[in-house]
Amino acid sequence: MSEELQLRIHGDPTLPALVFLPGLHGDWTLVTSFRLALAGRVRFVEFTYPRMLTWSLDDYANAVVAALAAHGIHSAWLVAESFSSQVAWPIIANHKSGFQVEGLVLAGGFVKHPVHWGVCLAGRFCQGVSMTWLTRFLYWYVRFAGFRHRHAPETLASVAEFVARRTELDKQAAKHRIDLVAQSDFRPIAGQTTLPVYFLSGLFDPIVPWPLALLSLRRQCPGYRGCKIIWNADHNVLGTAPCQSADQVLHWMQAGGATRPITATAQQCAETVTP
Repeated sequence: MSEELQLRIHGDPTLPALVFLPGLHGDWTLVTSFRLALAGRVRFVEFTYPRMLTWSLDDYANAVVAALAAHGIHSAWLVAESFSSQVAWPIIANHKSGFQVEGLVLAGGFVKHPVHWGVCLAGRFCQGVSMTWLTRFLYWYVRFAGFRHRHAPETLASVAEFVARRTELDKQAAKHRIDLVAQSDFRPIAGQTTLPVYFLSGLFDPIVPWPLALLSLRRQCPGYRGCKIIWNADHNVLGTAPCQSADQVLHWMQAGGATRPITATAQQCAETVTP
């Protein structure tokens, strides 16, 4: 439960690097199936954020880049989930950091959140919800996850870690991240971004409505290259459609000129994660 930035690296250093930046929950506990689907095909780097109540989005970005540099990673593709799209844009903007973003995949992400009043409402809800109610919700979430991931033991084990991290401090950190989203507007940075940028979403996403987020990205980012909407997934598209998401991200990395070849086939994905 360390309140320091944590990262884990999976895969051979000769493989192309893909850095995962987590959503509002701030950790790697919901990306296990996606990581397993990528096994042997990329060098996968995943982060867990500290539950800081004072960090700015620049603080998040600088901490991520510093941690990558400490492990000798100076260039990579980013897959930024939801909240972390707001961490990815300042990483791209900070050309003096010495870290090269080769391409960006926004997974349920955005330039500026398309429904500002919804963000404000989410902040009020997060502030007001009690831990008693949250514990009851997590009870049913665990029961559902136990059924859904019954054939994926490593993914199921990560659910227990996800629940254990949901504390009062964690709730406060989520509220702080929501406030950061409400205040952010990266349209000027997106407007100057020419590196490959792709958009990935589940069809059912009431948290970040993809038609509005995609329209904004297409209009404002000259680096925009394409999108994929997965019909049987939701906001957590990497977790609810891990194999499809993995194959799509790898396809984009190749199309965007990944610095090292990706030779594994989609068959490996199907064999890695049992639906």
